[in-house]
Amino acid sequence: GRLPAAAATGEEGPVEGGPPDHSYSLSSGTTSEELLRKLNEQRDIIALLEVKMKEMKGSIRRLRLAEAQLREEIREKDRLLHAASAGTRKRHGL
Repeated sequence: GRLPAAAATGEEGPVEGGPPDHSYSLSSGTTSEELLRKLNEQRDIIALLEVKMKEMKGSIRRLRLAEAQLREEIREKDRLLHAASAGTRKRHGL
């Protein structure tokens, strides 16, 4: 009685989690091919996000440099203004 049972389970194998039959694997949404394709898509998305993050880091660095330059210019103008107003005060004093 054991041999017919083994043959029966062997036939059911593709449907019941055994090595999938090709026609079955195409109809199912969770085949190794589908999972691989989804994994590759997610890898592509992650790679794109990493590139975008690097670009953003670069633009943040540029903005910080620009901000530092602007602050330096403002300090310079403040010095000139203080010097000028000090000079006019001296002149008015005289």
